[in-house]
Amino acid sequence: MIDFPDFDSLRAAVGTEIGVSDWIGIDQQRIDTFADATGDHQWIHVDAERAAAGPYGRTIAHGFLTLSLIVPLTGQIMTVGAARLAVNYGLDKVRFINPVPVDSRIRARLALDDVSDVPGGVQARRTVTVEIDGTDKPACVAVSIARYLS
Repeated sequence: MIDFPDFDSLRAAVGTEIGVSDWIGIDQQRIDTFADATGDHQWIHVDAERAAAGPYGRTIAHGFLTLSLIVPLTGQIMTVGAARLAVNYGLDKVRFINPVPVDSRIRARLALDDVSDVPGGVQARRTVTVEIDGTDKPACVAVSIARYLS
């Protein structure tokens, strides 16, 4: 975990890889809970028997489940001590490159692309690559925008 004590130290890290999170497991219970929360019960995610005969041979995580885990994963990688509040401001680009099979593990790799001033703080553009344990192709690559307000 890297803590940037002030906005200047955050600016100084632009263009670097900040770090990598711990691995987290994607089990069927997590997938089913996400399906219940969102109402997305497509068989490829929740029907193990049908998914076994499908294109991936088992259930896979929802792409938006993978995307939603960017917040806790990047929270393991960095904090900005000068900020009294960190806000998810949105995404510029998201690509779901590789499905996340049930019972796999994922982690995030975080690079800091840009830091710009906004009223009351700074805005950081960060490229987040969600990796799947044991595979070369990532599950997801997203440009995440966070605002750090003082």
